[in-house]
Amino acid sequence: MSPVRVITIDDLPAVMRLKEAAGWNQTEQDWRNVMRLEPEGCLGVECGGQIVATATAVCFGKDLAWIGMVLTDPAWRGKGFARCLMREALAFIAARGVGRVKLDATDMGKPLYCSLGFEDETTVERLGRAPGPCEGPDFPALGEIPYALDREAFGADRAKLLELLAPLESACGPDGGYAMGRSGAKAAYFGPCVSRSRDEARQLLRWFLARHAGETVYWDVLGGNPDALELAVEFGFEPLRKLSRQSLGGPAAPPFVHNDRLVFGIAGFEFG
Repeated sequence: MSPVRVITIDDLPAVMRLKEAAGWNQTEQDWRNVMRLEPEGCLGVECGGQIVATATAVCFGKDLAWIGMVLTDPAWRGKGFARCLMREALAFIAARGVGRVKLDATDMGKPLYCSLGFEDETTVERLGRAPGPCEGPDFPALGEIPYALDREAFGADRAKLLELLAPLESACGPDGGYAMGRSGAKAAYFGPCVSRSRDEARQLLRWFLARHAGETVYWDVLGGNPDALELAVEFGFEPLRKLSRQSLGGPAAPPFVHNDRLVFGIAGFEFG
């Protein structure tokens, strides 16, 4: 087996090819953001002079690490590359002293993650809405990101991620919540969105839908937030797929406190 190596900006054409083969919504900008957040945590397996498998590990301080972008070229599946990358990613995370690891598992990847000790925490619903009109408020872009609220919701300090995403598209809600969005390969993406109230989240969702009325919109919602799931029905979103949010923590890992009821949209399967 070829050794795992760090992937860089020079590998973008190769990793985008893997992403396109999987039919995922991420863009080159998403890959660039992962590389900016954690340059040494972007891993790949190279065979025949090309990257054929990837995985990324992003650390949010010492509290949490997130694994994403676990991709293997269909022609190279079944050779253990994903398992090798996961072991390298977990070793990277352990060396950074992070006590807990999470990921969003597809049905294809879940047996591997379970074999490594990951356990189900909740579900993540990928929802889609066809292009259509929606009236919405004209909220101002975020001036100051509500870091304390986000940490209460997510459970870890992801300030660097939010600072990368906020300039792409963001809104400050009337009650201190926020929403962000970005373009995607197949659909505009709504998230992350964090709020203390369903009414504010509704307004933030309307803000985004009004700005993207001519586009398909994707929205990823945690099963632990029934208010978000009800808003999805209200605004005509349809379920597209369901993933399992999984967690891995060693015996010495401290309790991880978070609040899914405040999360009205995740940041993406690659970010959490």
